[in-house]
Amino acid sequence: MDPRSEVILRQQNYLKGRVLLINAPNDALVSQLPTEIDASVWTWNYADYQGFVNAGTPAHFSVEFPSQEFDQAIIFVPKSKELLNYILHVVMSHLKIDQSVFLVGEKKGGVERAAKQLQSFGKILKLDSARHCQLWHLKIEKTEKIKPLESWLKTYTVQVNEQELTICALPGVFSQTHLDAGTAVLLPYLNQVKSGRIADFGCGAGIISCYLAKANSSNIIHALDIDAFALQSTEMTFSRNGIGSDQLRLQPVTGIADAPTELDAIVSNPPFHQGIHTNYDASEGLCQNAKKHLKASGELWIVANRFLNYPILIEKHFGQCEIKTDLQGFKVLYACA
Repeated sequence: MDPRSEVILRQQNYLKGRVLLINAPNDALVSQLPTEIDASVWTWNYADYQGFVNAGTPAHFSVEFPSQEFDQAIIFVPKSKELLNYILHVVMSHLKIDQSVFLVGEKKGGVERAAKQLQSFGKILKLDSARHCQLWHLKIEKTEKIKPLESWLKTYTVQVNEQELTICALPGVFSQTHLDAGTAVLLPYLNQVKSGRIADFGCGAGIISCYLAKANSSNIIHALDIDAFALQSTEMTFSRNGIGSDQLRLQPVTGIADAPTELDAIVSNPPFHQGIHTNYDASEGLCQNAKKHLKASGELWIVANRFLNYPILIEKHFGQCEIKTDLQGFKVLYACA
């Protein structure tokens, strides 16, 4: 069990009524809570959401707060400070004065910093410090009026092969305020990508998807991501750049296995973080299984850190892997099915 969940169980006597677990890990916590606790989960991680659904736990996959009413909320601290600001805002917009909010997180994950953010809404008390985690309690003294989701957007412009794109990114989305180095290395090669049905695996704020859609109005882009905030950001990026929704297929995925088949190309700056931890499962799975999702002569384009062994993995499954460039610590890799 996740150590944060263990800390919650240690202090379960503080819980009562309808409790919303926000950004909770996919573990056995809910099943071990007292039966009188009516627990449900709000998550934006599709893999976690699937796990909760399969376990019979009421779960909500969205960027927005569930429509039900709750007596308490437990926030599992996210990696992003901006995302926590958003979560605190929506929680304080939906809960009432004197209701309880709990904040739990790993010390190395910034829980003490997060507790200071919580302080804006009333007096806070540290309930527990164990398993390298802390649990804080707030009795709400100040609520907020909900702001539209659009007000949380960060935007910036990117110049790609004579195209200027406006990128929209919500809190917590990878590279929310600027173009990341890996995608910058990949972008000049996007005009070589085969046209047709193209998947952007780990679409983030939609930079790659948006360019490919604008490059050819007949391209259909399957924007795939595990994160609801990324999918929503990509949709907003398309809208901001005047690209019709008929070119975009948004799809939450747990990995490449969930992707469509018979694709003309898969393009990716693959993810390698899960929360505060590094996790290469999704990107390695992409290298190993992408070919199953491509048409004959379909293309795989990946940008990845130079030190990763992706060329070997791709060559093993495709029979070949071409290194298009090796620049600023990143390689652009190409393979044809």
